[in-house]
This record gives sequence, C-alpha cells and structure tokens, in this order.
Amino acid sequence: MEHQEKNDVQPIRKEIINPGNKYIELIPGTRVKFHFQTRRAKDSRLVDDSRVMNKPMELVLGKKFKLEVWEVIVQKMSLNEVAKFTVHKTLCAQYPFISKTLRDIGKKPEERRHCCGMTLQNEGMGYEDLDDLLQHPCDLEFTLELTSIELPEEYEKERWQMSDDEKMLATNTLRERGNKFYKANLISEAETCYREAVGMIEQLMLKEKPHDAEWQELASIKAPLLLNYAQCRLLAGDFYAVIEHCNEVLALDPRNVKALFRRAKAHAGAWNPTQAKRDFIDALALDASLKATVAKELKSLEDQQHERNVQDRLHMQKLF
Repeated sequence: MEHQEKNDVQPIRKEIINPGNKYIELIPGTRVKFHFQTRRAKDSRLVDDSRVMNKPMELVLGKKFKLEVWEVIVQKMSLNEVAKFTVHKTLCAQYPFISKTLRDIGKKPEERRHCCGMTLQNEGMGYEDLDDLLQHPCDLEFTLELTSIELPEEYEKERWQMSDDEKMLATNTLRERGNKFYKANLISEAETCYREAVGMIEQLMLKEKPHDAEWQELASIKAPLLLNYAQCRLLAGDFYAVIEHCNEVLALDPRNVKALFRRAKAHAGAWNPTQAKRDFIDALALDASLKATVAKELKSLEDQQHERNVQDRLHMQKLF
C-alpha cells in the first residue's frame, strides 16, 4: 500500500482501524461511497466530517476527480473497512477547493463565493480554515469508511453518464418543472427548483476535471438553469446576486444575450446606470430584435436620471 519516494519519505501511510469484510477489485467506472474525516496531521485539528455534512462522498473511478489521492486510497480498501491515511501535502493541493465545494452544496448560489484567481487573492475562499490551508499547506489525515462498492453493471446511470440526448432530456425535465411554476407565478417554487438543479449539476461537475470536455458540457447545462434562477432573484430585487450569476455565465459565454440583458436589468435596479447602459447596448448589438425593448429600457434610465437630478437639486436648495 505504501508508496516509496527516492528520499525515503512515504507520501501515503495507512493505518487500518477496522479491516472490513470483503475485498473487491475496483475497475474504471466503479462507484464507491465512503464517509470521511479530514484532519491536519500536525495537530489533528478537524477540517471536515462527511457525517456532519449528512452525506457520504461518492466517486466514480476513472473520471479524473480533482483529488486523485482519494481514488488511489479507496482502491486499497475492503468493503466496510475503516482506515486512516496520512498523506503528504504535495498530494493534497486540491483539497481546499474540494472542501469548499462540498461545504457550499445546499447553500443558495448567491451565498457561495466563486474561486476565480482575483477573488481568491482579494477575498479568500469564504472559509478561514481553508484560506489558511491554502496558504500554509500541510500533510492531511483522511479517515475513510468504505460503505458501498458498485461495479459499473450494478447501478443505474446517473445524469453525467447519460448520452447527450438523455442528458438534455433530463435537464429539460428539470427546467420545465421550474418553468411551469414560473408561468403560474409561483416564483418561490420555481426558484427552489432551479436552485436544486444548479446544485445537482455542480455536484456532477465536481467529478470532472475543470474545462475538460465533460466539464464544459455540464457547464453548458448549468448556464440556462443559473439564468432562470437569476431571473427569480431579479424579481425578488436581489440585484447584486443576479449580477454575480450573470457574470458566471458570461465568463463561459461572453455573447450570451440573456445574461447581458438580465445583468443590465440588475444594474439598473441597483442603480449602476453606466454599467446598465453598456450591457443593454451590448445585448442589442448581439440581438437586433431587442431594439424596441432596449430603447424603452434606456429611456427609463434617462427618466430616472432626470428625476434623480431634480430631487438632488431640491435637496440642495433645502440645505441653503
């Protein structure tokens, strides 16, 4: 089990706590589920516990999961085995990002902090302990209990395993459910539906390597769901959340007209008139059919600006 480096440092050390009851050779496509605890090796400080998250971790082997060392160690375990693995910090570089994604599941999209390079540099990951782990990498202890092993022929396909046609059909079903609520003016119910769909897609994206073909395909499925969710938040007046969600879509698809238009409406609602005008004009440049609609929106901005100017003058007169 233990790998040996030239400098005689063991990058993975295993300690069996409970030997389990059945060893099954795992092949690519095997789905495993396990509970885990993560601790800092130097002081045993707890970082994460899947039981506190109320959900075991699930991996499908061979799908290029970000934290490759987890694929390595589960393949050396028996069913129902409990073991502690001390892993060298060089193999744990992606763990803070995995942890953030797992912690964020279940949160509303606007409550999450997206981890682009600029956000990381200026604001961090949204969790102080993960910021510290990212800035000061250390060896980690993973205590795993392997609770389930399913070979490829033993379980039903999940969405990310479906063909393109199957995947689009399943996604359209999710969207249609939210759309029916939306058309019935049940905005809160529609928002919940879209939010859950976004969360599910993000869980599937976690299993793929970022920006690979599979990840990009899932991202393209997520975008319209996120835009529908953003529309619900727009109606709720949550303008900066809408701006953030539209930014995410536009990062993947800069020519997405719906994202530009909804971000423009959000900027208008938050009274960022310069940004709103720019987005309205950019949307019109991509879709000429919006000419009348954009003209109406720009006129509304002008009228609001005029009214604000009048109110400002009246306010100044009262001061003197």
